[in-house]
Amino acid sequence: MFEEIIELGPIRLNVMHSLKEGRETILFLHFSGGNLHMWNGILPQFAERYSIIAPDFRGHGKSDKPQTGYHIDDMAQDLYLLLRELQVERCHVVGSSMGAEIGLSLAATHPELVQSLVCEGALCNEFGEHGLFNGAPEEMEQKKEIMRAELLEREERIFTSREEYVAEERAELEKEGLWNAYFQPFYENSLQQLEDGRYTYCFLNRVRTEYIQKFWDSKFEEYYRHLQCPVLFMPSESEWADERVRSSLNHFAGLVKQAEKERISGSMHAYVWLLQPAEAGQTALQFISRHPVSN
Repeated sequence: MFEEIIELGPIRLNVMHSLKEGRETILFLHFSGGNLHMWNGILPQFAERYSIIAPDFRGHGKSDKPQTGYHIDDMAQDLYLLLRELQVERCHVVGSSMGAEIGLSLAATHPELVQSLVCEGALCNEFGEHGLFNGAPEEMEQKKEIMRAELLEREERIFTSREEYVAEERAELEKEGLWNAYFQPFYENSLQQLEDGRYTYCFLNRVRTEYIQKFWDSKFEEYYRHLQCPVLFMPSESEWADERVRSSLNHFAGLVKQAEKERISGSMHAYVWLLQPAEAGQTALQFISRHPVSN
């Protein structure tokens, strides 16, 4: 597996990849605030049979962090350019949370590129009929104002070292009995160094704020209607237990030509890939293997 910075016109993305002639390609897309190392426990399950591409999105990891451009469509366009640069004509997409949203945008805009789509995310909107919050327009705007104020209150945290940060995260996860070895490289790559030698998150507040506010207005049904590939929905335990999320998921599934649903017992949204890599990886692998690229 090779990790490098790839220039795509105005943006540079950090990408881990292993491209081998004659093999189908899988594009792995991380969650918001994450980085490509969330897939460390997943990729070995695919490496023997598939070519692999796992990028850090713009605003994440070691990729560029421009002042703007954090709509899921912007980040999907980055991936389109990346696939062209790597001369990939068709691929499977595995997306977690925000990664599922970006993969959905890519598959809707460039259906010729996507053979199948695994959505561990993009299961419901934030607002509206198929959202977590619905109501009169003025009620939804009031809710957005409250949430906007909360976003602006968030402060950038500073750490003296990567070790300090990882130790803090590890202590929290160990309290809940969740820590495992896959979190170590993930958290080590979640920070960037400041000019004074200290560290802060790679996922800066300005990036997070723009992404979230644009996400509020996303209507995923508009994307699902344009899909031509089969979709695997992977809700977590809590998402499946939420009647509103389950209703939205079922509606979205009804918009695509071929949809499957798999729920991993005890799974947590986004972190299932780190906490249960064997189960999550095999679920995705089995789905992808049922939908090969035709020669």
